[in-house]
Parts: sequence; structure tokens; C-alpha cells
Amino acid sequence: MNWLSLDLQYFSGEKTEKATPKKRQDAKKKGQTAKSQDVNTAVILLAVFLFLTFSASYVGNIVFNLFHHTFEQYMLMDLTENTVQVITLDLMKELALLLGPIMLVALVAGVFSNYVQVGAMFTTEPLQPKLEKIDPIKGFKRIFSMRAIVELLKSILKISFIGGITFVILYWRIDEVLSLSFKSASDSLTTMASLAVQMGIAASLALLFLSILDYLYQKYDFEKNIRMSKQDLKDEHKNMEGDPLIKSKIKQRQREMAMRRMMQEVPQADVVITNPTHFAIALKYDENKMDAPYVVAKGVDYVAQKIKYIAKENDVIMVENRPLARSLYDSAEIGDSVPEEFFKAVAEILAYVYRMKNKL
Repeated sequence: MNWLSLDLQYFSGEKTEKATPKKRQDAKKKGQTAKSQDVNTAVILLAVFLFLTFSASYVGNIVFNLFHHTFEQYMLMDLTENTVQVITLDLMKELALLLGPIMLVALVAGVFSNYVQVGAMFTTEPLQPKLEKIDPIKGFKRIFSMRAIVELLKSILKISFIGGITFVILYWRIDEVLSLSFKSASDSLTTMASLAVQMGIAASLALLFLSILDYLYQKYDFEKNIRMSKQDLKDEHKNMEGDPLIKSKIKQRQREMAMRRMMQEVPQADVVITNPTHFAIALKYDENKMDAPYVVAKGVDYVAQKIKYIAKENDVIMVENRPLARSLYDSAEIGDSVPEEFFKAVAEILAYVYRMKNKL
């Protein structure tokens, strides 16, 4: 093997080509797609804090009722089996009313963010156990890989960015924070809740901005990982050609196209010879094209009925001749001239057709 063949093998194995639709579909079946977990986290946090902003009175009333029942009613009750059951059910009801809507909003936001990124996808491939995941050598490589370094830098950037924004908000409202000790309990709780929601929304927006950048990086990295070499493209094309399902679909498409072309020729035919129910042969005579009449369409059963229907719609004369129709169907293909042994019978039919046309 010379150096030229070695170079050709190297370049044919280099993954420089974009992934084909089939490669993308196979990767999606395995659960491999461009996705940023930070987008999910940011959207969920933003949705939850926005919900808390617009439902502050609802959440405040439930929290107030919870504290009211706890400190004024439950603490004065004697702890018995019945009272413990009543207290537990009441607390569970209050917690459900408090946490239920928040969890529902988080669930909807999580589903929405995943759907926006990857669309509808369900696969159990990532859940299947793989021994390579517990391979210490591969695990060591993953820890010290370029991807791990990028994830570390991303984490540092997120902590710094979000921490800086929350610090700025806290600094802007430092006077309110310092005056909490002089406020009533209800005013203090209101201030703390307002500050927490404001910081949460700001942190969520900051994380959303960073997550969009992360998604673009994940998309770039995914496209890079699924690239194909020229040899991969050749192998995929070869496998698709050998797939019986693909072959059958190609043949079916070819038959449909041939059928459409054949039906388009029927209106130009001179005559359609019928069985009358099972066979139909459309003939045309063009002395500039062939010395003898030739077959422009033929069919049996359903196709024969379709040919006769089109012929009738386009005023093509039909002649019933059972033995001739069957013989022409068996001995001539579309585009072939009429065999010599049928010249006389076909000539008589065409003469009859021309006389009918002249009368019309």
C-alpha cells in the first residue's frame, strides 16, 4: 500500500460531512439530541417565581392559615390518636393547596422547555444499563476531558453571574433589609417575600440568558459529534439500498409514476380494445413515430376499468374484441408496436375507428 492510498483512507475516515436525516433519526432514537439542562432549570424557576408574583395573595393567605392553625389551634389541642389524625390531614390539605399549584406550574414549564428543545421524543435507550458507564478508565477520561473543563467553567460563570446580580438587588434594597428589625412580623414577612421573589426572577432571567448560550454550544457540540465521514455516507447509502422496505417503497413509487404516465397517454390513443371487463389495450398509430400501431396503455381488472373510464371521458372510441385484447395484452408491452400476426385485425379496427371519426 503506497502513501497515496493511506492518505485517501485517512481523509475518507475523517468526519467532515453533516449528518444525514437517517443519522439524526437514529441518534434521536438513542436519546441523543442537542439539549441544555440549564434551559429547563431557568424556565422552571422563572415560571415558578412569576406564579408567586401574580398569586402573592393566594400564597400569603395559605401560609397565614397554616401558621394560624399551627400556633393558635393545634398547640392548644390535647395530643390523642384522633387529634393527631385531624392535625395531619389538615396540614396535608394546606400543604397541597400551597405546593400543588407551584409543582403544576413547574411541571408544565419543564415539559414546555423540553418540547421546545427536542420536540416529541420518547426512548428508553438512555435508561438501559451499560458496563462502559462504570468503567474506571473511561470515567477518569470523562473527568479530565475537555467537556468536563467546559462544564466547570460554565458552573463558575453561572455562580459569578447570578451571585453578582442577586448581590446588586440586595445592595439596592439594603435599607429595607436593615430596617426589618423595626417592622412588625407581617411587614417583615412581606418585605422578605418581595425581596426573595425579585431576586428569584432576576436570577432566573440571568440563568435563562446563560442557558441560551449553553444551548447554542450544546447544539454545536452535538452537530460535531454526529458528523459523518465520506465512507459513512457510502455505507449508509449502501445499507439503505439493500433494505427490503426501502426497495419495496422505491418500486412502489416507480410503479405509481409509470401508471400516471400511462394514464396520461390514454386521451391521445386512437382506440381502446376491450375484453370487455378484464382487459383493455389502448393503441395509437403515428406514422412519424412507428411504421405500425403501438401500445400506449394496457391493464387488467381495475387498471382496465380506469383506462376505459379515461377513454370515455376523452371520447376515445372503444371496441370490444375478446381474443384480440387478451392476445395483445400477453404479447406486447407499453411502447411496443403491435406484433405482425395482429396487423390485419388491428388494421380493420383502426379503419372502423377512422370511419366513425369522419362521420362525427
